[in-house]
Amino acid sequence: MDELILQTLIKANYAGSLTETSVYVSLVIQATAVIIGGIILWRGSVALQKKKMAQRSRNTYFETPYAKGWKRK
Repeated sequence: MDELILQTLIKANYAGSLTETSVYVSLVIQATAVIIGGIILWRGSVALQKKKMAQRSRNTYFETPYAKGWKRK
């Protein structure tokens, strides 16, 4: 079985199709890495933004009884 796979790879190499395959595989690996990296950066950004919003204190200047009643309606 291994000999058949090896023979197929040798034939593909001499036919020139193996070099095209390696280019396509490399492109797929790079695209996958970019997508995974983007997702990781996105989730990290969301986590940092949530942490920043939780630490931010609210200004009490606008908290009047009228404002509190107006927000409920």
